[in-house]
Amino acid sequence: MPLFWLRIAVILYGVGLLYSFLGLSRKSEWLSGFVIPATALGALLHLVSLVETTFEYGHIAPTTVHHSESLLAFLCMALFLAVWAVYRTTAFGIFVFPLVFLLTFAASIGQQPPEFTSQLLRKGWIVAHVALIFAGYAALFLSFVASIVYLLQERGLKAKSSGTISRLPALEVIDQIGYRALILGFPFMTVGLIAGSVVAQAQFGATFFLDPKILLSLLMWAVYMLLLFTRWNSGWRGRRAAFLSSFAFLIAVGAWAANYFSGVHKFLQL
Repeated sequence: MPLFWLRIAVILYGVGLLYSFLGLSRKSEWLSGFVIPATALGALLHLVSLVETTFEYGHIAPTTVHHSESLLAFLCMALFLAVWAVYRTTAFGIFVFPLVFLLTFAASIGQQPPEFTSQLLRKGWIVAHVALIFAGYAALFLSFVASIVYLLQERGLKAKSSGTISRLPALEVIDQIGYRALILGFPFMTVGLIAGSVVAQAQFGATFFLDPKILLSLLMWAVYMLLLFTRWNSGWRGRRAAFLSSFAFLIAVGAWAANYFSGVHKFLQL
């Protein structure tokens, strides 16, 4: 049943994908009234799938790459829907929907039973590590999307392109969304890294911290911290903050990709 609900969610997320393909054109207006109800229902069914998977496996920590992809996709969609509830803008969905669709689609066709059953996965530290790190990833992705939307709106304003301007929030609103995403995600990322470090030190010793996944994660956290520091201390906003946020996201992508070749940090080798 978890796979059934996930595949229904993929179909509903397809409405969002179609909305993304139409982009900021007027052709997307006819979908604007359907995209939020469809993707919200998809997120609900996605949550049902995750809950059933948790009961089936006996723990929330992902034991396969596809399970992790599903969890990350849900968190990204949940965060987008939270932004929509506050700001009533679907502009961010142009970039969020494709990622959520692809991650969920990959999870729905590549599900396999867990190959690793360790009591470590049932410990609170690992659960906290996974949940918080993934929430931090989702928040950082939203901040990255805000950076792209900001640059698009800025370019539209300079070019006096009324079509783009009318379909995107004001620059101040976009900047505020990106900043709040950072504020939300940073404590998640920090506490998640601490929780993971506690488990790593106890289970594997200091050599674990030489793993490329860990090194990239620490670099990502440092850039994340630099991004917040420049906003608090130097007042960086707008274009400079957007570029730095994009750089932080690229490092996060590298840290995520490291799961596929990491010697000790693969999802099946926790």
